[in-house]
Amino acid sequence: MITSQASRHDLLFLNRLALANPESSAVVDLSVASSPIRITYGELNELSDRAAQGLLDLGVQEGENVAYLMPNRWEFIVLTLAVWKIGAVACPMLPAMREREIPFVVGRAKSKVLVIPDAYRNFQYGPLIQKILPDMPNLRHVITVAPNDPKDLKNCLGGLASREPDREWIARRRPDPNAPAQLLFTSGTTGEPKGVIHTHRTLSDALAAHVEALGLTAKDTIWVPSPMGHQTGLLYGMMLAMYLGAKQVCQSAWDVETARVAIERHGATFVQAAMPFLADIAHDARPPQGLKIFVATGAPVPRKLAEEARRRLDCKVVGGWGSTETCMISIGSVKQYEDSSWRTDGQVIPGRQMKVVDEQGRALPPGKEGLFKVKTTAMFTSYLDHPEWYEAAVDAEGFFNTGDLAVIDEQGNLNLTGRVKDIVNRGGLKIPVSEIENLLYRMEGIGDAAIVGMPDDRLNERICAYVSLSNPQRELTLTDVTAYMQAQGVTKSYWPERVEILPELPRTSTGKIQKYVLRQLISDKLRAE
Repeated sequence: MITSQASRHDLLFLNRLALANPESSAVVDLSVASSPIRITYGELNELSDRAAQGLLDLGVQEGENVAYLMPNRWEFIVLTLAVWKIGAVACPMLPAMREREIPFVVGRAKSKVLVIPDAYRNFQYGPLIQKILPDMPNLRHVITVAPNDPKDLKNCLGGLASREPDREWIARRRPDPNAPAQLLFTSGTTGEPKGVIHTHRTLSDALAAHVEALGLTAKDTIWVPSPMGHQTGLLYGMMLAMYLGAKQVCQSAWDVETARVAIERHGATFVQAAMPFLADIAHDARPPQGLKIFVATGAPVPRKLAEEARRRLDCKVVGGWGSTETCMISIGSVKQYEDSSWRTDGQVIPGRQMKVVDEQGRALPPGKEGLFKVKTTAMFTSYLDHPEWYEAAVDAEGFFNTGDLAVIDEQGNLNLTGRVKDIVNRGGLKIPVSEIENLLYRMEGIGDAAIVGMPDDRLNERICAYVSLSNPQRELTLTDVTAYMQAQGVTKSYWPERVEILPELPRTSTGKIQKYVLRQLISDKLRAE
């Protein structure tokens, strides 16, 4: 077992934020890269106080979940701070969510407030929300946010910031360190996503350990291209910058040229993001220059890519492992930078423990593959409405069962080698396999169905659907499947990207589909192509 000790830290996230220089730059919003919106820490504090007042006026109570679906714009940051300032719980969603996912999250969170953009990436959210309102009976207020200058207090943030704040009222609502702060839903491997709850203390602990491990300071500029509705963008982008009192550069839609603006014009020095972001900027004909550290997480990084990116970006590329439940557990060293920093998934972060065990729970020696388990002071506190899931995931010693297989070498470097959980890891996004399979089973003409990951150089895996047909004479195309997924309201990133038809799917003697056979079939076929 690998253990490391963390130094003490006494300041929680909201306390550290209050120490930031009010004149220093807090946010550069590149929604329109040619005309960025800039906000200082003083302005951020004022705006979030006003938005907090708006939420109080809507009747938001302490401990209540506030749901919002916003891209990486300044409004997301202000809204999150406003939620926390009144002791409520931030429940952000990814902008790609649609009519299946939004009612699920809002319903499980019992949120009375939903904040949405008027439009994002040419999609209008208003008609969608009107369509699904009957599926969200607890919802009382829908706030629609159109792009506005933050100085337009009457109209920005959907009017939430229009009123002068009662700061004494807001101060009385300041949360306890152990109060819930964040509710994020992970993709479920058994059909239902799990609501992961973190407190202000666990999130602050995660940030303190990260800052110590990477040597980050207020002089760094944090680039945030990862969606803030996901833990990577929220905790290790938005919150990390404010914990440091540093500037953050927000990118709401991915393209390399905006990334170049973030790095070369606005001085981004640090980013934590998934493999596709790294691959795209490293493979560009003119790789942007200026980054100091790129922490690549969410999916195993091909070591060839890591080596190439390190050379072409002229920055330290390091691997790492974390989860929504545990935050980051391991990271490659930037202080003693060497091949193991990027060839592996890093070493244990101070204050965390990690071990590899056999099926009986016995610790395995270095070099032996087994089940990867971790323990951390930044551990989530519960699964929403399902304490039994928490009890099943966290053992009596406080170790979380990651569901991954791993090897820890003699030097303490972690190498993820596989998974126990049935998931597809598409560029760091965990695809709810069973949910998609269940939908395919209901599609007319399909007799049997299985979703597997197929290798991909950019995303790690893409989604392949293997099916057998109830009528062998019928044809089935990928267009048929994606049209069906769209009609069912499934988020586009969950749609199969390839369909393979077999007379029958391979099964064990007990009837279980042999997915390892299917994964090998598609891997061999892609190589042949």
